[in-house]
Amino acid sequence: MFLPTTHQELESLGWKQPDIILVSGDTYIDSSYIGVAVIGRVLLNAGYSVAIIAQPDIHSSKDICRLGEPGLFWGVTGGCVDSMISNYTAVGKHRQKDDLTPGGMNTKRPDRAAIAYTNLIRRYFKNTKSIVLGGIEASLRRISHYDYRSDSVKRSVLFDAKADIIVYGMGEKAVLELASKLRNKEDIRDIRGLCYISSVPPSHSSFLTPHSSLLTSQFSLTELPSHEAVSGDKQKFIEMFRTFYENTDPFTAKQLYQKQDSRYLIQNPPQFPLTGQELDEIYELPYQRDVHPFYKKEGEVRALETIRFSLTSHRGCYGECRFCAITAHQGRTVTERSEASILREAASFANHPDFKGIISDVGGPTANMYATDCPKKKTQGACQDKHCLFPEPCKHLSADHVPQMSILNKLRKLPGIKKVFIGSGIRCDLILRDKVSGQKYLEQVIRYHVSGQMKIAPEHSQNNVLKLMGKPGTETVSAFKKLFDSINKRLDKKQFLTYYFIAAHPGCSLEDMRCLKHFVKKELRLRPEQIQIFTPSPSTWSALMYYTETDPFSGNSLFVEKDNRKKEKQKHILLTRV
Repeated sequence: MFLPTTHQELESLGWKQPDIILVSGDTYIDSSYIGVAVIGRVLLNAGYSVAIIAQPDIHSSKDICRLGEPGLFWGVTGGCVDSMISNYTAVGKHRQKDDLTPGGMNTKRPDRAAIAYTNLIRRYFKNTKSIVLGGIEASLRRISHYDYRSDSVKRSVLFDAKADIIVYGMGEKAVLELASKLRNKEDIRDIRGLCYISSVPPSHSSFLTPHSSLLTSQFSLTELPSHEAVSGDKQKFIEMFRTFYENTDPFTAKQLYQKQDSRYLIQNPPQFPLTGQELDEIYELPYQRDVHPFYKKEGEVRALETIRFSLTSHRGCYGECRFCAITAHQGRTVTERSEASILREAASFANHPDFKGIISDVGGPTANMYATDCPKKKTQGACQDKHCLFPEPCKHLSADHVPQMSILNKLRKLPGIKKVFIGSGIRCDLILRDKVSGQKYLEQVIRYHVSGQMKIAPEHSQNNVLKLMGKPGTETVSAFKKLFDSINKRLDKKQFLTYYFIAAHPGCSLEDMRCLKHFVKKELRLRPEQIQIFTPSPSTWSALMYYTETDPFSGNSLFVEKDNRKKEKQKHILLTRV
């Protein structure tokens, strides 16, 4: 069954009042690829009654009031993508299409959805239960952050939304603890993965006397520069973000606190990554792999085509590309599901009436990071003084493609499976580093798991730009292309590489784009099509560079293109035939 979204469904289940009502900026697709569906399923599996209101009309009470009020809390998410990135292009044009809205038109997701939905709830439920923000929009905007649309530093979304709590990151553990403590009327302030507001800063004291005005903490503490300081001083902003980033690993993170107006944002350390067994249990919950009928009648949802019969093999990414928000939200520790669980989920596809034998994707944020993380990181945390892949792969990093090859081999042999594709991106440097199985893996992918094109993301060709992006040099993509072409020739295949490039990243000039065009023409011998203009995502190093016009690693000033017409020109250079 689906989670209920109408009053009639509540009645059919015998629920007078749901424990939790989840409100989302996406339509309700019951899929493990949709965060609100995962949280709903996890809570339901733990015994809570959960309902969902998707894309409510913010101008009336008709949607937000149709289920009444929850018994424990409201959960609010902007959806799978930050609403301001979902609604606007890199040059500020309103997006016309939305793959997560029925009918495909971008008409139902409000700007700053977390704020809009919280205001909507408070308008019609004056003294309601706690409002809990979650999802990537809340995660990336949980501290003072650079907001590209307004070109300003904004407070934590918790303050601007006037919500009560943020559950940040992949919130399954935190939301279960929160629901339990709220039900039992217990203190929630010791839950990892939580942000909340306090009138006083936390104290290093180990106990709290009845007359003390200070909030005690069981965690080690670090104070961030105040919102007032970071919104008026770019060096303070850099200082704040560096401390924030250094405290994104659950094994080493401290509790952070930041003064915002006369009160304090308290951020507890992140939750520890789920175990492989916990991931298995979450991804094998009974998702319907479809749009709820209440919303399905409104039109086709294009995202369903991609995610309906795809398999998540792992979470996390240790690539740490500086324009990417995964570290701040999903984390840089890779946790993999068991082979048996992935095979069970794939076998269950045969029971779905719409399954045609095609698995669209097997992967995660990066497909070939399955079962390849550093063992030390999983017990002691990420290194503070070096990265896993940049400037080159760490010698302590496992790069064994055999586990993923085993899964792919067994998936192909399952009854009813005709084709298994890898739609997630693949890291070239990991394949080249794996001297034992890397070439065998690439050959297997070329032979069985791509439909004419393989996605890779060199992003640029110029070392000055690549260094700022945290990406390897062009020798990596050149070596990979040579290997890819040689395997295709030997197998008599006509497969191609699809390259993703970024224009107007901080540090990138028109001349850098001309050099990229020369590299693409001479070395890659193609006319690129997958080019995007850089969009500053909150809580990323690249957004910090864009705002401060400073290289935070050297302290040097940085050229940043901020004129939209000149950004378009950078992109156009790569598209022209001349």
